[in-house]
Amino acid sequence: MSLFPSRWPPQHPDRIQLYSLNTPNGQKVSICLEEMGLEYDAHLINIMKDDQFDADYLKISPNGKIPGLIDPQGPEGKPIVLMESIVILLYLADKTGKLLPQDQRGRLEHLQWLTFQAAHIGPMFGQFGHFYVYAKDKTSDSYAVERYTKETQRLLQVLEDRLNGREYLMGEYSIVDIATMPWVEGLGGFYQAREQLELNRYPRVQEWLEKIMAREAYQVGRNVCAP
Repeated sequence: MSLFPSRWPPQHPDRIQLYSLNTPNGQKVSICLEEMGLEYDAHLINIMKDDQFDADYLKISPNGKIPGLIDPQGPEGKPIVLMESIVILLYLADKTGKLLPQDQRGRLEHLQWLTFQAAHIGPMFGQFGHFYVYAKDKTSDSYAVERYTKETQRLLQVLEDRLNGREYLMGEYSIVDIATMPWVEGLGGFYQAREQLELNRYPRVQEWLEKIMAREAYQVGRNVCAP
């Protein structure tokens, strides 16, 4: 059985294979790959066309979500197949020794903020966007928008407070910034919710946002696997 899905054959079978779409969760990994200077093939998984439910893709990501990754040169020189963006970021950081401390204390400090992104920032910002953009004409009242607006603002304040006296979320640029940044950018960008969320109330977050958006790897990585 081939390691690679037949529908998305690799151009370079010896390289990392990324299966993704340029949503925040997908952007995390492509930005990380660019920051780390790793060579990879990128394959578009168009969730608007249900590519994520293709039997070949489900072998990579059984939950039917993006992104997925195959590294033919995985641990101990053996191939590895991974789903879940946070796990992929951790894997790439360990593979390269970049953007994540190797000491236990530093690693745990980063892991808690990665978990904060995965458990709070992503789900809550995603729910805000769903009700503010996609379902605004499908609900009979404003409860959902009000709820997720307040929760998104609460989480933005957590980031604002965290950035007090810090250039980046962990002091130095890391996979924590890479994981969090696309979700924050999307609030004023894709969701067009600057006024709704009063984003000017979070100047440190805005400064952090602009600083990262100026990075070449971010500019390239955010557009990988665009439909």
